[in-house]
Amino acid sequence: MVTVTATTPYSAYRDYRASTEQPATAATERQEAESTVDRPATTITLSAEAQAALAERDYATIVKDAESKLLTLLTEARRSSPLQNGSLALDLSSLDNRELFSMANDDPFNSEEKQAAGLEMERRFRAALAGPAAIAKVTGSYLALYQTAANYLSSLGTEEKSSADWQAGRDAVLKGIESLKLTPGTLPAPDSADPVRAYLALSETPETTTTPIANLASNARAALDQLYAQADANGKFPSFNRQTKIGQYIDVSAFSSRTLSSMVINKDALSTSEEAFAAKTVLAARSGATLSESFSSASSSGDPTAFSRNIIAAYSSLSAEERLAVGWSDKLYQAAVQSYASTTKIMNTLNQTAGSTASDRPTVLSFLGR
Repeated sequence: MVTVTATTPYSAYRDYRASTEQPATAATERQEAESTVDRPATTITLSAEAQAALAERDYATIVKDAESKLLTLLTEARRSSPLQNGSLALDLSSLDNRELFSMANDDPFNSEEKQAAGLEMERRFRAALAGPAAIAKVTGSYLALYQTAANYLSSLGTEEKSSADWQAGRDAVLKGIESLKLTPGTLPAPDSADPVRAYLALSETPETTTTPIANLASNARAALDQLYAQADANGKFPSFNRQTKIGQYIDVSAFSSRTLSSMVINKDALSTSEEAFAAKTVLAARSGATLSESFSSASSSGDPTAFSRNIIAAYSSLSAEERLAVGWSDKLYQAAVQSYASTTKIMNTLNQTAGSTASDRPTVLSFLGR
């Protein structure tokens, strides 16, 4: 029988104790918040097939799959532990949430492996909230941040949802959402179970849960060497050309964005120029897709500030290394913030023109023909 304990991606925050409410610096009126931020910037939805595949596996199978994936990652990186000096030494993003939860809790995994899983769970929670938190700083409304946290908690596995920590965290977040619907610019009352309040406190401290970029570069080198060895064993030369007829295609698209970034930055000169170019090509495609999706979703939202908010969220969700690798400078972030501020100012001005009653006062949407 598999034993499930209560380790969660937010249990690491449980020692946090908030002391006072913190008013936002921007306007806190409910009407403004609802017109500018009323939903998370990004929603990730699994396909029906993916959801069915996850539902079909029992927990014992989940544990075995997690063991298998971890062994593969360790072998590819030529490591005996997922930790190095107390930090993640492996990219564990290939494990789904249920597998990661089992790794953090079950006996087949040793203490270092459980610790690594806990760090990865915390990293994912931070990553999910990074973009919406950046938007909250600009808009002065915390509503979308709490909605994102609620969506993230709902996306976790059945076993995790049965834990006391998950239930307490979920209740605190839902309670916070109700409070923010009334006063979106003021954080909900302090609650030791509130993972968002804990995240906001810890986000002011240096990130400690991500794998050091040097480790990722070393892991990438080991993985590429194995791919080259496989090509050699097949009697073919390795090639980054997808259309190669005589070589064996080396596909780096499965590498995480931070791993690819380590190859592009190439601080320790572990990647060849050809490898770095292949990594940069994949990153360029991903960043291009992000910008395209940001524009597309903003265009269909009817909110003139949506594109600026999407860019702020996308920029903030990337690590410093990823921004450097794809060429996203601080100027992009500042331009998005300035665009949001100027657009909001114009919207407020338009909404204040003509009419002294709510019934005859035009709104910004009426000026847009909506």
